[in-house]
Amino acid sequence: MRVFLNKSFRRFARKEKISHAKLLEVVGDASRGIIDADLGGGVLKQRIARPGEGKSGGYRAIIFFRRHERTFFIYGYAKKDLDNITEEEQSDFRKLAGHVLGLSDETLVKLLEKKDLFEITKSKNGEQDDKQKKSPK
Repeated sequence: MRVFLNKSFRRFARKEKISHAKLLEVVGDASRGIIDADLGGGVLKQRIARPGEGKSGGYRAIIFFRRHERTFFIYGYAKKDLDNITEEEQSDFRKLAGHVLGLSDETLVKLLEKKDLFEITKSKNGEQDDKQKKSPK
């Protein structure tokens, strides 16, 4: 399973101090069928606990999810800042998910090189890495 963050979600996660381990836990939950809200078309809304608190008042993540293949963290927000996303936004996310989940490996490499996407992986020592393809200088 490959796990990607777009630029805006990466900024959000850093600002809110959401660890890569926590994001990988969210993906693991979804892979095991623990889904907070299935918005259709490969779009899930998953809850993320605030550090030291529970999930109910924590964060929400919109992810594009294809089981056993790819997950893209697309949009994150604090529950206190936004109660829910609109039907129109859900529809827009579903349209975008169809495109993003179908990206070729070649296109993913280009997006990683341009730093439009970041991939998180588990390193050999068990810690999470924020991996990106380095562009030639």
